[in-house]
Amino acid sequence: MTRFSSRNVSTSIVPAPIRSIWDAISDPATLATLTPLVRSIESNGAVWVWSLAGITALGITVAPSFTERMDFVELRRIEFSHQPPRGSDEKAGAVGTYELHPIDATCTRLAVDITLHVELPLPRLAARTVQGVMAATMRHTGARFAINLYERLGLDPATIDIDVRH
Repeated sequence: MTRFSSRNVSTSIVPAPIRSIWDAISDPATLATLTPLVRSIESNGAVWVWSLAGITALGITVAPSFTERMDFVELRRIEFSHQPPRGSDEKAGAVGTYELHPIDATCTRLAVDITLHVELPLPRLAARTVQGVMAATMRHTGARFAINLYERLGLDPATIDIDVRH
């Protein structure tokens, strides 16, 4: 097995109060509906199990589930890190943050930084291709997440302005 990873960093000024955004991203069921490729998120306190829909690359389809330790700073930050249960062999995981900064009472800066990793039965020589597919998928997922969030908040998705880095 070879481990492949990809990082996506994005920032957006969302014309919504910080509480509205926080309520959406800190609730596992809501976050799952906002995030493409996520089938479900099951919560057991600070431990969340993320189940993804199938992703295909180079003829291999994976539909991983992975366990994340979620740390919350109310209305400010959600930090997550891969924390598989003892004895498990999870082939995927993530590490990252959601950060919220109020601009004013009706506008919030939302920064998302996610690194996803997956172990696949492919040679290391496939890294450029696999990581390219992962990066493209993460960009698409991030863009769709923004649209879904805007729609949930009653905002016009056509007004989304996102700064994306890799």
